[in-house]
Amino acid sequence: MARDEINAFLGSGTTYQGRLEFKGSVRIDGSFNGEVESEGTLVIGREAHVEGTLHVGQLIVSGRVKGEVRALAKVVLHKTANFDGSMSTPVLMMEEGAVLEGQVSMGTKKTEKPVDDARSGATGSTVGLATATRPTLAVTK
Repeated sequence: MARDEINAFLGSGTTYQGRLEFKGSVRIDGSFNGEVESEGTLVIGREAHVEGTLHVGQLIVSGRVKGEVRALAKVVLHKTANFDGSMSTPVLMMEEGAVLEGQVSMGTKKTEKPVDDARSGATGSTVGLATATRPTLAVTK
């Protein structure tokens, strides 16, 4: 099966309430209320209305989503997207016109730690903006 192939589809005019677990990719174009749990990709179509708790690998939104989202890889909000709730993701991509109301957490709490970096010659320097989830360091003297 191709990586971006859709395994399941909830079509326009369809209403579902409950819990959804899947592998791969699923597209919702109807109404969904409940919980989604997957390491795969959830695609929310332009006419879709989704409300609930979504814990997925990747979320791609063109319709309406209300609730709590935790995406392990990224969230993409297309220009027709309307999101209301809380979101936790390491990467957020938003097109102009997308609406986002609520809280976004990207796991980038800042810390300061002394480092010895032989490559830069910055012995005993302070890291100004190190993040817990990213290996990139900004070294100041």
